[in-house]
Amino acid sequence: MSDHIRKAGPMLASPRCGAKTRSGGACRSPAVHGRKRCRMHGGAQGSGAPKANQNARKHGLFTRDAIAERRQIRALLGDARKLLEEMK
Repeated sequence: MSDHIRKAGPMLASPRCGAKTRSGGACRSPAVHGRKRCRMHGGAQGSGAPKANQNARKHGLFTRDAIAERRQIRALLGDARKLLEEMK
């Protein structure tokens, strides 16, 4: 038995990172001890936006109201297209 297999066994048996990669697959790195993410996806303590971040909703493009309004407009345009097709 080679040294590599003996030394790599615990790492291969460790829990994997739960993050998704850019390609959509799962990250295959081992999770950091005591966490669910690897060292690349875990994030440092205190990182990220502060609580009640005012900058997060600056433009309001993805609020529930804006999304619902875009759905209504899309449905209205679809109905108008159907009506125009029927008139031809």
